[in-house]
Amino acid sequence: MTVKPTISLTDHGYHFAKSLVENGKFASVSAVMQYGLRLVEREDEEHSTHLESIRNNLEHRANEPTLTGQDIDAELETMLVKKRQAWLGNSKV
Repeated sequence: MTVKPTISLTDHGYHFAKSLVENGKFASVSAVMQYGLRLVEREDEEHSTHLESIRNNLEHRANEPTLTGQDIDAELETMLVKKRQAWLGNSKV
């Protein structure tokens, strides 16, 4: 189905679309407008997909287990002890 709406273009927009037609890149100004709408639609879909990905990532992170400050300190201390042992050998530090 084809709908024939009336649209307004700026002088610049019209002349640009007309130049694309004159250069053989499009068959008509209408074809230029249709192509532009497809680009906007694709951009909108990509944006929606990106936002959904961000939402999923945030939801996943929100549901991950978290460490308390004491747990983090204990993990860091364990890592430091292992690093010291690697640098100084297996003797007690």
